[in-house]
Amino acid sequence: MDAETSIQGLLQKAYDNLKASDASSAMAVLEKALQIDFEDPEVVYALKCVNWWIEQVKRSEAVHDCYDRGEFFLTQWRAFYSFLDRIGPPYDRCIYAIRRYVFSSALSCFKQLWQEGGEKQDPELLLRIGRCYKGVGNFEQALHYLEEAAASKKDDAETISELADVYALVDEVRLAKVLFREAFFINPQRIDLRSMESDLILRLQQKVQDLGHKSPELEEWIPVYGVLFGVLNVKRELRAIELGKLKQSIFTLENELRDRPERQNILIPRLINRYFWLIDHYIRAGEDASRIDELLLKIRVLDASIYERYIN
Repeated sequence: MDAETSIQGLLQKAYDNLKASDASSAMAVLEKALQIDFEDPEVVYALKCVNWWIEQVKRSEAVHDCYDRGEFFLTQWRAFYSFLDRIGPPYDRCIYAIRRYVFSSALSCFKQLWQEGGEKQDPELLLRIGRCYKGVGNFEQALHYLEEAAASKKDDAETISELADVYALVDEVRLAKVLFREAFFINPQRIDLRSMESDLILRLQQKVQDLGHKSPELEEWIPVYGVLFGVLNVKRELRAIELGKLKQSIFTLENELRDRPERQNILIPRLINRYFWLIDHYIRAGEDASRIDELLLKIRVLDASIYERYIN
């Protein structure tokens, strides 16, 4: 049996069709493969995935605004993961081909708007174009658009985490670590872990999940264990205004934890992360050891196991 008629050959042909944005041809090839072996698990898996996306594309035809159509594809990509969780163990090359297909579809919508927009561009649009270029594997272009978006959205955890992810993918590890640490400090809940692709963050996420943490507290614990495991270990000096904001946020979180103990699963790791930032600042600034000891005591009261890991 030659490559054109073998199961593996047909699967590869279907995936190539998807990468070329031709889902209907991919479906036809997969149906041919199914006739050869209707029990092949990857063929069945791929058929389910492609059929799911063909249905989404039909739905997208009712969305006439370019931005909304592009956003529809990105939203459905997130919904697609829930579908994948239901259909069994993943086949990575299938998911990769579909990702290329989906993000290419979204990119064509967003680029049309970008071409119509002239020199001044909405940072939300730049973020989405950058995310789509990352999704299709064009990291150079992804960096171009994400850097431009981040310049206008300096306090947006979503944008900064996407930029950090691409830096990690192109082996700019130091920059990636700085930006991931920044993004998780700003707002862990704004970071879409499902959209992350770099081993740097995916391995850290898996380690934290293995400790028993699930979303939404998972996102809060990642920067804490990022410090403890030596992953998010590239730090920067705080400006005076940032130090003031850090101390104020700690004060606010301490009060919220006292008044709303039902939110401790979110507040405790978020507060510990801020204590880590303040300790780093005190060490850099050569502050009196008593200030650091005070923060260490607060960490021990919140979570003794984190305290032990941190000091050892």
